Amino acid sequence: MRPDPLLNVTKNLNTVSATARLFTPDTPLVLASGAELAPVDVAYETYGELNPRGSNAIFVCHALTGDAHAAGLRPGDRKPGWWDNLIGPGKAVDTNRWFVVCANILGGCRGTTGPSSVNPATGEPYGLDFPLLAMSDFVTVHRRLGQHLGVDHWAVLLGGSLGGMQVLQWTLSYPQDCDNAIIIAASSRLTAQNIAFSAVGRQAIMRDSAFRGGRFLSEGTMPAKGLSVARMLAHITYLSEDAFSAKFGRTAQSGKLDPGFGIDFAVESYLEHQGEAFLERFDALSYLYLTRVMDYFDPFASDDALARLTADPVKFLLVSFDSDWRFDTGHSRRIVQHLEGAGLPTSFREIHSQWGHDSFLLDLPDYHAILRAFLDRASEEGNR
Repeated sequence: MRPDPLLNVTKNLNTVSATARLFTPDTPLVLASGAELAPVDVAYETYGELNPRGSNAIFVCHALTGDAHAAGLRPGDRKPGWWDNLIGPGKAVDTNRWFVVCANILGGCRGTTGPSSVNPATGEPYGLDFPLLAMSDFVTVHRRLGQHLGVDHWAVLLGGSLGGMQVLQWTLSYPQDCDNAIIIAASSRLTAQNIAFSAVGRQAIMRDSAFRGGRFLSEGTMPAKGLSVARMLAHITYLSEDAFSAKFGRTAQSGKLDPGFGIDFAVESYLEHQGEAFLERFDALSYLYLTRVMDYFDPFASDDALARLTADPVKFLLVSFDSDWRFDTGHSRRIVQHLEGAGLPTSFREIHSQWGHDSFLLDLPDYHAILRAFLDRASEEGNR
């Protein structure tokens, strides 16, 4: 059964911003857990145009707190999409050549169905009644979106951090869907330290008195303190020590230190700003659900994890950054070892950068040159 028509569409030159209903009560989404979910709406954006052969499509998978708005400026925007330095005409992901799709993830809070959406059974937001998710559920939804857009095969799957984890899951489960995969600053299995950081962030949210057992939307409250602290903690892990030193050092916020328990150092003010700004664009429940998906992700755990992929090989590029301590190079090397061990065509590069995990979002010449070269080769092969 075809999905429902688009719920809304905005067009701007070669960019489309839209929401589609992909699963309905008649055709619900069946999750990896066996739970069913309907309706499921998905917000997405497209850039460029699909060529007549359908051979130039790239799917971009976003990171934990990203969304469908990967590039360009929408009406009313103060800043462009989160990967605008990479995606656009003449850029490494050249939208004069490629048809690019990016969708907000299932469980998110930027237009796609998630725990803050209304539960049709109650008429109230789902809250903690929303089912737990798995990485494979993200893939299921985005595969359906591809079908909705008339794309059943992708030239490239591309993602960083959580997005890279989704790309890995997609290639393991449905290698026939794509020719190439780019996995950046990602992991195939979180360490205890990574799980610990996320656990503290979730506890900050759930211990906020305004959380109300996950019913805060229905009760008109918001765990703002907990969510902002979670963001502040996470942001510390996204930058390296060198990056913090370069940006802030021990600089006083007001020009001179005034000892006390207020915001005295510039780095404190920066974190406070990050926490407050996050409240405007993200939902505490989505933060809980999406970080938990990352905790449980372990795709190589089964002995036959690579069976489908070895039967239908995909070309891989993995990229890490030498100052990233959240998902350090060892995380990427572990993925590379599994892929190369199965005889899969795999390229790997570690990039020098002082900016830590956030490097994957930045315009670093060596980094973008590597992506451009890989995509140039993918384009040539796709046009043969």
